[in-house]
Amino acid sequence: MTIVDLDRETVKQGLADGSILLIDVREEHEFAAGRIPGAVSYPLSDFDPATLKALIDGDGRRPVFSCASGVRSIHAINAARQAGIDVDEHYKGAFKDWFASGEPVER
Repeated sequence: MTIVDLDRETVKQGLADGSILLIDVREEHEFAAGRIPGAVSYPLSDFDPATLKALIDGDGRRPVFSCASGVRSIHAINAARQAGIDVDEHYKGAFKDWFASGEPVER
């Protein structure tokens, strides 16, 4: 399986139209300091396949991982796949790209 890199505009549109569940895999303190509006926190360090599966299965939107710069989100995809959870998309530019472009940030 390949990893699908999404850009800011695609993520922004998916959040606006409700088609994307943006899963932020940064640590809680990073998430609390600033996050993309609409993202949900799921720290990679606390990875639990059952919790992730419940989050995704109960939502209905397509899951997309995000982190600070696009590295941990790839690790999250690999961990999910190893657990049998089908996720292949991440926000390549991640929070750094979002913030640098002047997009709104929640705190």
